[in-house]
Amino acid sequence: MTRTTRTRTTSATRATTATWATRATRATREPSAGNGLVLAVPGGGPVPPPLRFERPSADRLTLRQGARALFDGRLEGEGCCRHLRLRRLPGHRSPLPPLRAEESRSRTDWTHRYARWLEESAYGPLTDGRWGLTRRGVFPPGVWTSDLVRDWPHATLELFCGGGWHGVLPLRPLSAPDAPRVKAYRKHVREGTLAPVLLWWVSFLDGWVVLDGHDRAAAALAEGAEPEGVELARLPDDAEWRREDAELAVAYEERWAAQAARHPDERQRAALERGHADAVAALPYEAAATPVFDAARD
Repeated sequence: MTRTTRTRTTSATRATTATWATRATRATREPSAGNGLVLAVPGGGPVPPPLRFERPSADRLTLRQGARALFDGRLEGEGCCRHLRLRRLPGHRSPLPPLRAEESRSRTDWTHRYARWLEESAYGPLTDGRWGLTRRGVFPPGVWTSDLVRDWPHATLELFCGGGWHGVLPLRPLSAPDAPRVKAYRKHVREGTLAPVLLWWVSFLDGWVVLDGHDRAAAALAEGAEPEGVELARLPDDAEWRREDAELAVAYEERWAAQAARHPDERQRAALERGHADAVAALPYEAAATPVFDAARD
């Protein structure tokens, strides 16, 4: 089950571009598994980030960048298996600066490069808390094919019971395979030097939003390849994952006590301990709820 974090905002508390950029650069970093990176953005009040989800009402969802709406969605249907009908709007601005050809061909660490640019960006989604950036070279089947939203501007996301839609949502139309920029990027695909797409994992969609790299994604797909990505996801705060750690410890002890009462076996205990250790090690880096803010009031 995915959870949604909601934070109340008013128009008076909205950050200016300069204010948010100054706050975001104070994030601290820590490594995570698989050459990933954690950004800890310090608290500083209720100010929302420039790119944010808002919920004007129980059945509506809006994505905004500054004052501009990038999509307006409405939930339809009954029960847990509902549809999200979207109408996307032009005007999305990437939180990353334009990539130069020499940067693409350099042996750069894109996870760290994107992290720095996101910290400095006046158009991104970073807000107070912990955020993870990880490379994604492999995706579940269908993510970049049947579940890639190619239609523009309207789309329908089927949010199935017990999960979401699990696809990729571009914030502008994907360019044609023979568009000039796409043709230039297709050469990078063949050379193996294409920079990864920046994808934002959105918990309540159970899918990704493209923040940067629409033409790079189009180039990879045109060459019959699956785009590689850097995934940005909200991570649980320290208090949250430590609370879950304590709950897992209690559950582990109860399970072992029950097992030992029936048939004590040190091999089984060792297996339980390994499973418990693996679960605890992953807690700080599992994706958490994507923040959703109440719509601003004038």
